Formats: sequence, C-alpha cells, structure tokens
Amino acid sequence: MFAEPEFWVAVAFVILMGLFAYLGVHRTVLNTLDHRSDRIKAELDDARRLKDEAAKLLAEYQARHASAEREAQDIVASARAEAERIASEAKAKMEDFVARRTKTAEGKIALAEAQALADVRAAAADAAVTAASTILSQSVKGPVADDLLAKGIAEVREKLN
Repeated sequence: MFAEPEFWVAVAFVILMGLFAYLGVHRTVLNTLDHRSDRIKAELDDARRLKDEAAKLLAEYQARHASAEREAQDIVASARAEAERIASEAKAKMEDFVARRTKTAEGKIALAEAQALADVRAAAADAAVTAASTILSQSVKGPVADDLLAKGIAEVREKLN
C-alpha cells in the first residue's frame, strides 16, 4: 500500500485539502463565487431594467408616431374640407357674378331697344310731319291751312311720342 503511487497521491490530496480548510481557502472561494453571483445577478437586473426602459421608450415613440399620423390625417382632411368650401364659395360667387352681369347686360339691351324704338318713332314722326306739312301746304293755302297744319303737326307729335 505504501509503495503504490495512488496511495501517496491520495495522502497528498487529503493533506492539501486539510491545509486549504485550515487556511480558509474554501471561504475565499465561496465568497468569490458569491460576489460573482451577486455581480451577475445585478447585471441581469440592470439588463432587465434597461430592456423595460427600452420597451417603454418604444411604446412611447410608437404612440407619438400614431398621434402624429392621426394629426397629419386630421390636417389633410381639414385642408381638403377647406379647399372644397373655398371652391364651392368661389363657384357660388362666380355664378352670382355671371347672373348679375347677365342681368345688367339684359337691362342695357332693353334700354338700347327702348332708345332705338324711341329714335325710330321720333324719326317716323318727323318724316310724317314733314310729309304732312308738304302735302298740306301744297293742297291747302292761306290762314286755314296754317291753322290746320299747326293742329295736325301737334296731334301727330302727341300721338307718336
């Protein structure tokens, strides 16, 4: 048994373990492992906290993005509605302008027609007076003719104007 190398390896191992136990190496190893375990746990907690913060930030940015999208759609919709309102107002104003211009033009045409009719009547009355004056002056003579001529001219003018 003393001649076998395995025996001496076992004795050296037991002596080494005893020396480690006496010097407290096992406590140092356990403390080091505990510190390492605590540090890993702290890093995991920190990573979990950072992950949660990142998730919150992502949700916040997505909410802002959705809000901005809705706001942009609202702005576009209100701009379209405003453009349609302005277009309908412009159309109504244009129709009103055209109607007023048409009415004004019709009034001017009616006035011009009335003026032309009055001018034609006046010209016809003057021609009739001149013709009657010529005919009557050639057929009737004297003071009776002058009196008749004045009455006839006055009557024709009164009826034609």
